[in-house]
Amino acid sequence: MRVRKRKGAEEHLENHPQYVILEPEDAKGRWQEVFGNTNPIHIEVGSGKGGFITGMAKQNPDINYIGIDIQLSVLSYALDKVLEADLPNVRLLRVDGSSLTNYFTDGEISLLYLNFSDPWPKSRHEKRRLTYKDFLKTYQAILPPHGQLHFKTDNRGLFEYSLASFSQYGMTLNQVWLDLHASNYEGNVMTEYEAKFAQKGQVIYRVEAQF
Repeated sequence: MRVRKRKGAEEHLENHPQYVILEPEDAKGRWQEVFGNTNPIHIEVGSGKGGFITGMAKQNPDINYIGIDIQLSVLSYALDKVLEADLPNVRLLRVDGSSLTNYFTDGEISLLYLNFSDPWPKSRHEKRRLTYKDFLKTYQAILPPHGQLHFKTDNRGLFEYSLASFSQYGMTLNQVWLDLHASNYEGNVMTEYEAKFAQKGQVIYRVEAQF
């Protein structure tokens, strides 16, 4: 999600270390200590403005959530939502999705979400897609054996590519939704993009895949 640069975004993040982990390398292997409990930890790679991660945290207070985004301004808006809702089970990181093993040890994360990732439609940009095999290898390292990845998108091309990528990597597709909002799936928390797309009547695709 690309947004206009927000004045004071960096200072905003720095002023709330209770929610924004500024040196996540130091937390590797001790995230339960950071949260102060032994609850499972779920992460969203590419958390955008935080609508999904805060919604999930409200819905599931016994799960810890970490929102990850590389864009400074975007993450500052996510922080606004966390502050407004006063969510003790959320932390935010400004890091790149390809470097997650620098911040999480093997099996430290229970579940991983990818929502409305950049489709990078040109073939020469395949390696930038968050469902490319190199990213999958990184996710597998920080998830437990048979850990799950939940993926949502409005982009049919990216969805088809991702299903193939998961299968070729050896993952199991537990459930696939070709029109999520027309299904009987319960408890769906929408991202900002998803809400906008839903208003336009666009189909939302979803898959739960397992390593």
